[in-house]
Amino acid sequence: MTEPRKTAFNSFLKDFAENVGKFHKGADVLAGIRDEDVDVGTTPKTLVMRRDKVKLFRYEPTVKRTVETPVLIVYSLVGRYTIADLQPDRSLVRSLLAEGVDVWLIEWGKPGRAERCLTMDDYVDDYIDEAVHRICRETGHDKVTLLGICQGGVFATCYAALHPEKVKNLVLTITPIDFHADIDDPAPDYCLLNIWTRSLTPEDIDRMVDALGVIPGEFMSSIFSLMTPMKSLTKYNVELFDNAGDKDRLMNFLRMEKWLADRPDHPGAAGRQWLKELYQENRLVEGRFELSGRIVHLRAIDMPVLNIFALNDHIIPPACSKALGGKIGSTDYTEIPLPSGHVGVLVSSKSQGKLPKSIVEWLRPRDG
Repeated sequence: MTEPRKTAFNSFLKDFAENVGKFHKGADVLAGIRDEDVDVGTTPKTLVMRRDKVKLFRYEPTVKRTVETPVLIVYSLVGRYTIADLQPDRSLVRSLLAEGVDVWLIEWGKPGRAERCLTMDDYVDDYIDEAVHRICRETGHDKVTLLGICQGGVFATCYAALHPEKVKNLVLTITPIDFHADIDDPAPDYCLLNIWTRSLTPEDIDRMVDALGVIPGEFMSSIFSLMTPMKSLTKYNVELFDNAGDKDRLMNFLRMEKWLADRPDHPGAAGRQWLKELYQENRLVEGRFELSGRIVHLRAIDMPVLNIFALNDHIIPPACSKALGGKIGSTDYTEIPLPSGHVGVLVSSKSQGKLPKSIVEWLRPRDG
């Protein structure tokens, strides 16, 4: 009986020694990395327009253009656009450029208390509209393709409904449309954000916005962390420890952490609409959501629509995205489910190639 125990203990000591060695090596690697070394959003681009804190960029082409209609990426106010250009080998932007797409992007900047009165009306009917006008002027096209991601997909959907004459194609990725479609979902663990948001009282939302002027980025980060508590608890010991000995993997980890830590504040008035009128009252899918004095009628969306969602999305359940199909006026509607999570659909190694390839293969026959 003593020999097996001795063997097991020796094995433990060997593993322990190897792990300690790996830790010291990883610590040396980590000590040599500076903040500027963890670079995100590095694909070359040109600033074309700036209004307030909002910027419009055009990315520099890398190959001959094969999709002529300019594509405007509209990202969320809840996070930074850099998740679409995290690093060279995990970049939706670079992949689209490599397929010959004319890529533009609207960046919201970092809103603060000075932007507390900005509403979704301002973002959709002012900033996006001005960006579309500028793109058309610069390129000679009379329409653009909108590529909306997450909350940015809701903005793009609203714009396409209110200004269909300016949108050639609408591409949505991980975008909520029916904010209550998850209520009868048999897997409620994928709907915790929706459940929590619907549980807030309107008065609580008003108190936070009235007091702070914004919904703090740190507050939203804590909510997302609580949705995956075990991962949040272990990533700085288990995951970081596992990656520490491999600099490439460590840099992948650090870039994602830099993006997560760079969560901007959300303008208060727009946040009120987002939480109360959409998450709680579900006005968009019910035809009761109003921007700039006009109802956003989904039936007015008459251009081709591509709707991409993640099957393992714990932030935007697939049912909330799929609801769009039966609500629009277009007969050219395509759904593509991807076996990924919410953020993974953009940056996971398994998703690289699938998302941009799906978009470009869908766009090309509709580019004429």
